[in-house]
Amino acid sequence: MRALCWEGVHKVRVENVPDPAIINPRDAIIKVTLTAICGSDLHLYDGYIPTMERGDIVGHEFMGEVVEVGRGVENLKKGDRVVVPFTIACGRCFFCQNNLWSLCDNSNPNAAMAEAMYGYSASGLFGYSHLYGGYAGGQAEYVRVPFADVGPLKVPAGLPDEQVLFLSDIFPTGYMAAENCNIHPGDVVAVWGCGPVGQFAIKSAYMLGAERVIAIDRIPERLRLAEKQGKAEVLNYEGTDVVQALKDMTGGRGPDSCIDAVGMEAHGESIGAIVDMAKQKTRLSTDRPHVLRQAIQACRKGGSVSIPGVYGGFLDKVPFGAAFAKGLTFHMGQTHVHRYLRPLLERVERGVIDPSFVITHRLNLDEGPEGYEIFKHKEDACIKIVLKP
Repeated sequence: MRALCWEGVHKVRVENVPDPAIINPRDAIIKVTLTAICGSDLHLYDGYIPTMERGDIVGHEFMGEVVEVGRGVENLKKGDRVVVPFTIACGRCFFCQNNLWSLCDNSNPNAAMAEAMYGYSASGLFGYSHLYGGYAGGQAEYVRVPFADVGPLKVPAGLPDEQVLFLSDIFPTGYMAAENCNIHPGDVVAVWGCGPVGQFAIKSAYMLGAERVIAIDRIPERLRLAEKQGKAEVLNYEGTDVVQALKDMTGGRGPDSCIDAVGMEAHGESIGAIVDMAKQKTRLSTDRPHVLRQAIQACRKGGSVSIPGVYGGFLDKVPFGAAFAKGLTFHMGQTHVHRYLRPLLERVERGVIDPSFVITHRLNLDEGPEGYEIFKHKEDACIKIVLKP
């Protein structure tokens, strides 16, 4: 089969690789009908997530048709159309039983590697380094799905792929980010980053009762989408004191909640942001926490900071004293996608939201390398790229 493979920093290539096969009774083989390039994939592309190996198949947002199931999978059959969570979960451990699916104890075969770095291992992830299990990803013609008896969700025939695909990651991720804000009627929520996850966080914040959402970015087309589709107030951070602007927009109190939908590759204009960039490029640090610093400083006293943006290692000069002094609450982590699949699918079916609004580019799998370059450099007004194998 053909698959998009990581070949090194800033290099992916479509290669012919062996077809996946059933190796466990709880496996299924999915013929991928639609997949996508995620902002998290750029962390692999840029070389900031360790333990990638040449030839690794990338991609964790995908859906498709079941073509084979193991003998332990009774809920799926050949021909079923499914969307697959990017987090891999066994369904039986303490964490899965407590609805903490992305913290599964049993789905990372390289748990010792993660434990050495983080103390404990979270779940395995599709196409996201050997630190997270070394699983082949979904930017391919076929993919093996472990624990298929608890992961993939069958979807109605009447919904096109483009309305369903983002249940695999970015829609639940944006929704969980907003849910983690513990929004009350009348709340003001600030969202840093108007990429796809930020766009879904904006819409989700309103779904959950926010009165106002303020969206922060510098890319004109992303700000326009946040304003037009998300009904957000927008703030271009270039040439702007973001913390002061947010105080001014909230009567001096600050947003009730702040969402960092950017993560480890944040951009900014401050000296700190410039130092972050230099240190990360020279591998003197793992992450650029500029947005997180702003969110902590801007959030009102007693407010919440929600972090769906991915961080990979150790953060420098985070104003934790401010977080302590203001009594902030932090919520973060990989998305518990399984928890949200059915409720969010119901919203799509009812017409509450059409997730395809973020798609700007539709490419073939063979055009994947070009797609990564377009997405990384934000060319051609790109917000979200989907790939068809």
